[in-house]
Amino acid sequence: MAASCLAAACSSGDGVDTDTADADQPGTAISTDVDAGDPPAADDATSTEAVLPLPAGDPAESGDGLADPVADGAGLGDPVSSDGDPAEGTLADDGATVDPSPVAPAPTGAPPVDTSRPDRVVGTGTPASCTGAAVVAAVAAGGIITFDCGPEPVVITLTETAKMVNANGPEIVLDGGGLVTLSGGGQRRILYMNTCDEAQGWTTSHCQNQDHPRLTLQNLTFADGNATGETIEGGGGGAVFVRGGRLRVANSTFVRNRCDATGPDVGGAAIRVLSQYDGLPVVVTDSVFGGGPGLGGVCSNGGALSSIGVSWDIADSVFTHNEAIGAGANPARSGTPGGGSGGAIYLDGNTFTLTLRNSRIEDNTANEGGGAVFFVSNDRTGTAALLDSTLLRNPSAGFETAGLPGIFFLGAAAPDTTGSNLG
Repeated sequence: MAASCLAAACSSGDGVDTDTADADQPGTAISTDVDAGDPPAADDATSTEAVLPLPAGDPAESGDGLADPVADGAGLGDPVSSDGDPAEGTLADDGATVDPSPVAPAPTGAPPVDTSRPDRVVGTGTPASCTGAAVVAAVAAGGIITFDCGPEPVVITLTETAKMVNANGPEIVLDGGGLVTLSGGGQRRILYMNTCDEAQGWTTSHCQNQDHPRLTLQNLTFADGNATGETIEGGGGGAVFVRGGRLRVANSTFVRNRCDATGPDVGGAAIRVLSQYDGLPVVVTDSVFGGGPGLGGVCSNGGALSSIGVSWDIADSVFTHNEAIGAGANPARSGTPGGGSGGAIYLDGNTFTLTLRNSRIEDNTANEGGGAVFFVSNDRTGTAALLDSTLLRNPSAGFETAGLPGIFFLGAAAPDTTGSNLG
């Protein structure tokens, strides 16, 4: 593939149209569509005002800790060994920490991918062998990735973001087996996938609409991710950022993640998505975002999820105690930094859909619009169905759509709320 062709498809324009109309009242438009072919430039700054305090710095790491069953032990580095199990809550030889009481476990659900024959295994049976460096190496290598960190729940704190390499895969699956928490230590984003980021490799002439990598996250907890100050693609995605390919999330939990505290369109303390192949939806099943007081995500917009022009299919999931803490909405009112919409979910763009089934959205808050859900289809073609779900106690301090408590909606027609309880 000629470099000029790739450059044409993935040019260095800013990619975000922020020529917006006032969104503070129903019936007005917000235009923040991502230009499909142009990733934002590195200097597309994101506000870092009012950044919340962060936890103390994360532990140092050493060793690779990655076992490769396919290559008969020829992994990406030497695992860290330990003579015995560490005490609960203590650092295991620069590896994972034992987690005696994992928080807000997701409901049990059938994983979408069979991981019984993994391409790579992080760890060699002890918490000490499960290092952040091993996770970073495994994610870069791609394929089906599982963990062997011992029989107890563990927390693996990353000292750098794990990034997908677009040429590897095409399937990339991370399966924590219900025992693994990946932590950003309050200092960094946890996972990053971007088909239009030259640093991760261009693999097609149409980076904004390609079917790979296909990322699946299952049976994991993502804790204390922080994308504050990230500027690529406008930032957001405290735990996970995705542009391009496909994303599925199953039986996973997201707690205490965050991104920039202000900004009109930055969002997604847990997950930020900017495009998916052929407009297919991000699929989320049997997952928890927050789950209790002090466990929710915090960002300017979208305390859990945020996207531009992306559809979502969410089932059997829980969103509680997430917060949209920006101020001034989108576009930002004069004298304000902007943001504050979508306590749990913030969706913007043109043609996209939201389907929520058998789920619970409760006790989320927004300083501006949509304490539960902010949904704005700029060209009024987008649709939403909130089916057999409960949406309660999601205050919108600024504005919401009449008859839809906790929701600000602009789309093709009123959302289908069959079987749901809103209040």
